[in-house]
Amino acid sequence: MSRGVERKKSWWLSCCSCCSSSRGEDTEDNWRPGDRNIGGGISGGGISGGRISGGEISGGEISGGEISGGETLGGGVSDGGISEDGNNDRRFNREPGRRGSNADEVPSGPSIPGSSLQIQSVDLLKSRNGETRRAHHTEEYEYDELIIRRGQPFQVCITFQRAFVPNSDQVCILLQQGNSQPVTLNLVKEFDEGRWGCQVADVSGQKVTLWVNTSAQAGVGKYQLSVKSGGGSYNDPSLKVYILFNAWCRLDSVFMDNEAWRQEYVLNEIGRIYYGTEHQIGERSWNYGQFVKGVLDAVMYVLDRGGLSPSSRGDPITVTRVISAMVNSMDDNGVVAGSWSGEYADGVNPVAWVGSVDILLKYHQTGSSVKYGQCWVFAAVTTTVLRCLGIPGRTVTNFASAHDTDGNLTFDVFFDEDMKPLEDKNSDSIWNYHCWNDCWMTRPDLSAKYNGWQAIDATPQETSHGIYCCGPSPLLAVKDGLVNIKYDTPFIFAEVNSDKVFYQRMPNGKFKKVHVEERAVGHFISTKAVGSNAREDITYLYKHPEGSAAERNAVRTAAQYGNKPLAEVETDDTSDVSLTIDSQDGVSMGSDLIVRVLVNNGSSSRRSVSLSMSVAVMFYNGVCKESFKNEACEISLNPGESKPVGMTVRYSEYRTQLVDQSAMMLTVSGIVKESGQKLAKQHTFRIRTPDLIIRVHGEALVGQQIVAEIIFQNPLQTTLHNGRFHVEGPGLQRPKVVPVGDIGPMKTISITERFTPHRPGPRQLMASFESNEMSQVHGVAEVVVQG
Repeated sequence: MSRGVERKKSWWLSCCSCCSSSRGEDTEDNWRPGDRNIGGGISGGGISGGRISGGEISGGEISGGEISGGETLGGGVSDGGISEDGNNDRRFNREPGRRGSNADEVPSGPSIPGSSLQIQSVDLLKSRNGETRRAHHTEEYEYDELIIRRGQPFQVCITFQRAFVPNSDQVCILLQQGNSQPVTLNLVKEFDEGRWGCQVADVSGQKVTLWVNTSAQAGVGKYQLSVKSGGGSYNDPSLKVYILFNAWCRLDSVFMDNEAWRQEYVLNEIGRIYYGTEHQIGERSWNYGQFVKGVLDAVMYVLDRGGLSPSSRGDPITVTRVISAMVNSMDDNGVVAGSWSGEYADGVNPVAWVGSVDILLKYHQTGSSVKYGQCWVFAAVTTTVLRCLGIPGRTVTNFASAHDTDGNLTFDVFFDEDMKPLEDKNSDSIWNYHCWNDCWMTRPDLSAKYNGWQAIDATPQETSHGIYCCGPSPLLAVKDGLVNIKYDTPFIFAEVNSDKVFYQRMPNGKFKKVHVEERAVGHFISTKAVGSNAREDITYLYKHPEGSAAERNAVRTAAQYGNKPLAEVETDDTSDVSLTIDSQDGVSMGSDLIVRVLVNNGSSSRRSVSLSMSVAVMFYNGVCKESFKNEACEISLNPGESKPVGMTVRYSEYRTQLVDQSAMMLTVSGIVKESGQKLAKQHTFRIRTPDLIIRVHGEALVGQQIVAEIIFQNPLQTTLHNGRFHVEGPGLQRPKVVPVGDIGPMKTISITERFTPHRPGPRQLMASFESNEMSQVHGVAEVVVQG
């Protein structure tokens, strides 16, 4: 038995009988000093083994502990793990005493004497508008329980049955998560920053106010609080405490030293998600709703279902990896079931969702995966889970996002001898767009330069160590092509910076590289800007400028780590004819569209080109149906001449072909007769759907009903069947579905929604419309609610 366990057991045996009997004989199963668990936490204490050096903890007593200074983001230490501006402390009647993070010892209170100090009541001071909730930035949670952020003090008021005598009476706090070993917080004279402990703040006769400090590495979750005094224990099931990550605490591994960023990436409930194509970027609002009643419990349920033990919940690396696995339903019956089939009769069309709230609440209520989601739904739900737990997170969209199915870090396209696409062999795909998440944390398992934004992806595409999860991968590693850095960096690198390689089948059956596009993937990587609804381009965080020496070096580095040479084309072919594709982006549903190919002869000789064009409807993830329109032509070009070749695609031709999000791909291929040069080009475009109009009438006041009008016009000459609206808004309206039936050709429909705001401040009311024939129709209205 180690010295730590011996000390702990003897401490409890020296306590009153109620303490020792309540502990039982399980003490040897608890952590020992220096132990490190999978999640970087230590059971019972919730203190990260990778961040404490030289410390021993015995029965709630901390001795000889130091916090390693080099493993915290920013390197500094704030007052008790509270934000530097000091506003949090000064909201209370007295600041707790504190000691620096390099203190040699945390003084602990003496053993509880066997006196008659009986506890009458315990008040957690948990009011939503009270000082504690405001100081911990948790007042927006629609919960009456105490919600705090780790590493930051809070107050508890205890009423005894007689006057409290500070010099002789003793009291301690116990916090227990699930069935794990309780954490005991004895009275101390001064807090050791980022450590467990409590101290007397104020004594007034029978009432004693305690400062309570949680570890900056505590496992996040729901704790039961109890109090011990010389007269026994006070246990009340209502004394629940939710402990979250703390982006305001310098000793927390998710600390973010920027208040505007914290407001956006932790506290903002409304997001913008970008979709479409790189040539036609669309956007939609999303209700993350992390503060809505029930969501926090649903998120805790997700961690439970993911098998995350209390001792592992202090490490954001482990937590986010489990989140990326649990948000999808693969392997573990997680939150959202994915479907790209176009058939959603037994669930909800992915484009109809406007928020995460209904999804998470349904999952918690039923225990079954919610149908259906696609990448932006997975990413949006992940953002909700991250922000709800206190981990800074954001939804990211990558346009022209490669899905590398064979792990060779390139996107490969195969053609036959006549340069016609081999659809059965083209397993790699380029998604029109793909959404995932960035989350903010330190990486003590890596070099400090990899601290900061990490990419995680909850969309189930490929397995990681046998499980459908992805990340966290440092953005810097992705940018520099360091695909040996964990986790799943090769997959994310391929999404944003792989080369597109075209192969032609030769007469002997082998394939030859005929063309390489170095700028085919990873464009306009986008997220919502801090403090506004503008789109922020963060491509520079994922890759060096396209075509620069640094970007090419990153591709070469990735190829070397991947044991695959950089794709190059033999230079024996003459390449003097080029293709440029243009299409009518933004064509409205119901209209014809024209695509145009410009063929340019850059040589000093005449050129004859055999050109083939085909249009196929595609799912947004890059998977195409068979082409529904094909045209071929012969073009003669004089030296230096350019000629346009056009093709009209009529609404009657594509109307019955369209799938979700109304995207199509034009593939152009050809051969130059004189030189044998192979030509290949692909271009994606989409048909635009109409927007909803939302008008809010009257002044919005908390507790008073208000009216909103939602208007939709059918732009088609055909009837839309089984129409329905989805409406919601955090602080305004819980998720609601309003069926409206069939909508005739070119008809306009209007519905009136009455709702009662229950939280003040700037809010948004969001709605979507779907029918059997049309989806991807959205609208949003700004609402400022007066308190």
